[in-house]
Amino acid sequence: MTISLCMIVKNEEDVIERCLSSAKDVIDEIIIVDTGSTDSTKSIAQKYTDKVYDFKWCDDFSKARNFSFSKATMDYCMWLDADDIIDKEQIEKIKELKKNNSDADVYMVKYATGFDENDNVTFLYYRERIVRRCELAVWNGRVHEAIAPFGKIEYTDIVIKHRKNCDVYSDRNLKIYEDMERKGERFSPREHYYYGRELFYHKEYERAINQFEKLTVNKDGWIENVVDSFKMIAFCYKNLGDRRKCIESLFEGNSVDTPRADICCHIGEYFLENDRLEQAVFWFKNALNCQRNDSACGFVEVDFFDYIPYLQLCVCLDRMGRTKEAYYYNKKAGEIKGNSDAVKFNNRYFQSKLKEG
Repeated sequence: MTISLCMIVKNEEDVIERCLSSAKDVIDEIIIVDTGSTDSTKSIAQKYTDKVYDFKWCDDFSKARNFSFSKATMDYCMWLDADDIIDKEQIEKIKELKKNNSDADVYMVKYATGFDENDNVTFLYYRERIVRRCELAVWNGRVHEAIAPFGKIEYTDIVIKHRKNCDVYSDRNLKIYEDMERKGERFSPREHYYYGRELFYHKEYERAINQFEKLTVNKDGWIENVVDSFKMIAFCYKNLGDRRKCIESLFEGNSVDTPRADICCHIGEYFLENDRLEQAVFWFKNALNCQRNDSACGFVEVDFFDYIPYLQLCVCLDRMGRTKEAYYYNKKAGEIKGNSDAVKFNNRYFQSKLKEG
């Protein structure tokens, strides 16, 4: 089993060497497609490969990625962004995958994109990361592009980490969607969903609601996107100051499919903010009962399955005067994240309070 690493890049001099040096020992070929760099990105890439190509940018990520795949010659194509990293443990897992010579067409790999202050993964989801080089391995979508999984699909425990160097959120993707809208291009349910997210990040809440409702009104599209659209609509209404529509959207989101831990926690937070503590406790306990299913391929916000509901139960129960129960849940949160500042603060608080009692 051989792998071509296929990347599209532009002005990535700060991160591309970190990425390539982390991946070079496990791949068999490096394909770099540059979409218009004006810094030293290309010269850095040329230290790792002589297969560096220019591609005239046309506001279409899929066209650039398909061009990169067209230059590959190995059995499989693997994609990375320039600010991705494969750590040593994951390199070994990929080496094992190559040795096993599995006959899968698509290998799904976890993509970790969120981390807490102690570098614990807080946000991840599966992506089609290593795909057989064939006519079915085609990228679609001008932005937030994806390959529809095909043939035999295998889920792995390999994790790729996305490490952005800055927190500035670009308006590039939003402008592409707005251009598509101006030109009257037909949007897929997935594109409505991601257009809505781009609008939300840019605080265009009413326009975002309009895009998300393209999925929620008729329950159109992939179920994970539909459920998340209800949650995003709730966030929009919260930011617009309409708390009634916020909680209604959260309840609707939980009625579409099996209840989700994150939505349960947001419902619990609503009741906690309104000092309705019994109801808040009910929903935080519901979150603890939700089953985590990474292979459903939706976004997984890890802390909502244990750490957050434990901490919130601690807060609720302490306010209700049930100190020992509250302390118990703080200890449960500590079992998940013992170095958490919140857990440490609570421990000091409870030790003092219980001593006084």
